[in-house]
Amino acid sequence: MAGQRTTTPRGSEEKTTTLGVVLAGGAGKRLGGEKATVELAGRALVEWPLEALAEAGIEAMVVAKLETELPALAVPVLREPALPRHPLLGIVTALRAAAGRPVLAVACDLALLTPALLAALAAAPERLVLAAPGSEPQPLLGRYGPELLPDLEAALAREEPLRRTVAALAPRLLADAELTRFGDPAKLLLNVNDPADLARAGDILTAR
Repeated sequence: MAGQRTTTPRGSEEKTTTLGVVLAGGAGKRLGGEKATVELAGRALVEWPLEALAEAGIEAMVVAKLETELPALAVPVLREPALPRHPLLGIVTALRAAAGRPVLAVACDLALLTPALLAALAAAPERLVLAAPGSEPQPLLGRYGPELLPDLEAALAREEPLRRTVAALAPRLLADAELTRFGDPAKLLLNVNDPADLARAGDILTAR
């Protein structure tokens, strides 16, 4: 089964202490169904970031809503509460489960990430590091230190916008100057949100 390709890291003998968490709670309405199971190049969308995490030597799990459809996966799946429906909930749920470990949050629609980029994020020493293509911070691709949990829980209780929350935490941003070491940021950070994005991602994977 294709999903089982996520079990064996390649090119890395040691695992980082950071826990990789693929956030798969999105509804995928613009893609016509459950986002995590939408097929890209013959595989479920959620499998692409999981494979990149495995190749980077990063232990991984998936966080999703109870009703979220997922393919058969060889990594743990943590079901987050139904409410609130807020993008911060998956990160908070993961940090609570990580038992003091940092969490590398990765949106399931980021299918073109490379192991090298994920490894660099996971190894960053700062308490909050976010990818920021075009100088725009991406809260759903970043490393969150465990010491952030109280602040994030408080922001979630207020249902504060995620971008406002992370901006207040003074993150280190990986802008284009750093991201280009790992490839073209416009391709690496392509969010697969609609059929046009899906087609473009397929073309990029074919070209690779």
